[in-house]
Amino acid sequence: MDKNLIITQLKENVQNEINKVKQAYETTKNLVQNGDLKSDGKYDTRATEANYLADGQRIRLTELEQELELLGEVNLKNTYTTVSIGSLIEVELNSQVRKYFVSPTAGGTMVDVAGEVVLVISVFSPIGDGALGLNSGDEFEIEIKETSRMYKIISIN
Repeated sequence: MDKNLIITQLKENVQNEINKVKQAYETTKNLVQNGDLKSDGKYDTRATEANYLADGQRIRLTELEQELELLGEVNLKNTYTTVSIGSLIEVELNSQVRKYFVSPTAGGTMVDVAGEVVLVISVFSPIGDGALGLNSGDEFEIEIKETSRMYKIISIN
């Protein structure tokens, strides 16, 4: 499986989100700047709330741009012997094997590459954190809601 296709899809997803947030931010900013939200009285807080919304959108835009930058820095040329950022791993849980792509961001995203579904996991997720630095054949345990799950790394690519 070509990991470049995974990164390309993740970048496209983030770029699409950036475009949506930019459009929403511009709309909100224009509402605030053009005075469409003039106060109708001392209890009218529309302009204040619109400013808060614009600030939140601006912050989200910055986060998405940083996410795009992080995805661009993922090294896919490495030959991985241990699980690290950029690894495509097969993990077994309860006799089921699943493919995960280890990423610095975009955890929880499902990517379809040539009919194969891969779940992107962040290094900050329980599975990503548990698998980081391990080799093929290694096992790790994660406790979720007082339930212990044993995972086994089948392969690393």
